[in-house]
Amino acid sequence: MYTLDQVRCFVAVAEHLHFGRAAAELNMTQPPLSRQIQKLERAVGAELLARDNRRVRLTPAGQQFLGESRKLLALAERAPEGARQAAAGTRGTVTIGFTAASGLSLLGPLLSRIRDAEPEISIELVEMVTSQQLQALEEERIDLGLGRTRTAPEGIARRLLLSERLVLALPSTHPLADPEHRPVRADIAGQKLILHSATTAQYFYDVVVKHFDIDHQLVQHSLSQIMTMIHLVAAGHGIAFVPESARSIAVPGVVFRPVEDLQEEVVELQALWRRDASHPALHRVLAVIAP
Repeated sequence: MYTLDQVRCFVAVAEHLHFGRAAAELNMTQPPLSRQIQKLERAVGAELLARDNRRVRLTPAGQQFLGESRKLLALAERAPEGARQAAAGTRGTVTIGFTAASGLSLLGPLLSRIRDAEPEISIELVEMVTSQQLQALEEERIDLGLGRTRTAPEGIARRLLLSERLVLALPSTHPLADPEHRPVRADIAGQKLILHSATTAQYFYDVVVKHFDIDHQLVQHSLSQIMTMIHLVAAGHGIAFVPESARSIAVPGVVFRPVEDLQEEVVELQALWRRDASHPALHRVLAVIAP
């Protein structure tokens, strides 16, 4: 295996095409310089320099190796600084798990804030429901979660990022969609419902049943994805309860109406991370999004 010192010697000779001038640049004499080049050629397995008593020139192998050698030396120069930046958290990769619903509201602005404040930190995104995020945090497959949960395991820290209202998604022809009508909670009595799944979307399910009197015999479908729910509303299969940020989904035939007697911001989105996380870049990201 060759060394960086041997590569530096080769680059100096290749640039000067003269052993004497290269040796002077490197503050060494010609014999050890020649030995370094010979060792390098043996390690590479090819003659890099053709030399005789009058001149030195690069062989085809040497021309190819020169370009790669310059890249190698530049990388070696940058590596210590990159390591220092990674240790300080100013460079690195943070993997974020996020729910599809968080993409409707907070994800885009959060990524912009991180990019502007920490441009050398790379973000990898993985879409997963909150229960999957908690498992991935436990297994250290992600660094940060953007999820919704009432409780979290003891080793998981959390911080509120966003709270918003729950609104009704209605077919545009539905009586409750009339702009003159102001829906209240009692209006859902007798309505066909598209509800969140009690298993795969437990957070939303719990919020809905806490604030509305749900007749489960009227539930047409139980789902986990808000986008799918809204499309079923458009098809006339029922009405749905969605976070206010879902208004950004422009689906023809669907309107969104607030519930007059439920003005509280009952839907929350939280940042989730391991309490024992030591990743410096993660802590810099947290300082940006959840100071």
